[in-house]
Amino acid sequence: MSTALKQVFNKDKTFRPKRKFEPGTQRFELHKKAQASLSSGVDLKGAVQLPNGEDLNDWIAVHVVDFFNRINLIYGTICEFCTDRSCPIMSGGQKYEYRWQDDNKYKRPTALPAPQYMSLLMDWIEVQINNEEIFPTSIGIPFPKNFLQICKKILCRLFRVFVHVYIHHFDRLGTMGAEAHVNTCYKHFYYFVTEFNLVDRKELEPLKEMTSRICH
Repeated sequence: MSTALKQVFNKDKTFRPKRKFEPGTQRFELHKKAQASLSSGVDLKGAVQLPNGEDLNDWIAVHVVDFFNRINLIYGTICEFCTDRSCPIMSGGQKYEYRWQDDNKYKRPTALPAPQYMSLLMDWIEVQINNEEIFPTSIGIPFPKNFLQICKKILCRLFRVFVHVYIHHFDRLGTMGAEAHVNTCYKHFYYFVTEFNLVDRKELEPLKEMTSRICH
């Protein structure tokens, strides 16, 4: 990342605090292994593959947290330009609209401005990745039986952040010189979710054209 781009991404614009792995844990070691393969210039398609002898749930858990941190940071860089006025509906162009639903206040899919949707989304993910019963950090504590389904839902909703940012705020990314960095994050995300079938192909449709251009 260039110095100018580092300044863009370091201006305390993280939308939510980063979730970190505890040093000494197995997940911390897996996180380091994943980061090392990324920074070594390895082909991203190869970097997402499950390392020999590693547990799939652990590998997915590490990446879900990492993608939350990265996408959170990406949205943080443009969030001041994503307002209730500029983005009154959480959408990806005219064809795709995303409505919010959870188990609390929003029992039914509800149309919301993009900033409100994003805030609820990041809060919702944060609660789950900090829940020891869903994302256990201690060795020997098993993942819940529905762990994969939970991760699929998280990743599906994180993909919508890419959709909104690319379609509605792409010019801003270009102005900040962040386009190449965001493209790399997107490619990493795309290769990971398709490697393990974690996001439905229909959900990937909004960025299909761009994906075919940058993900070979």
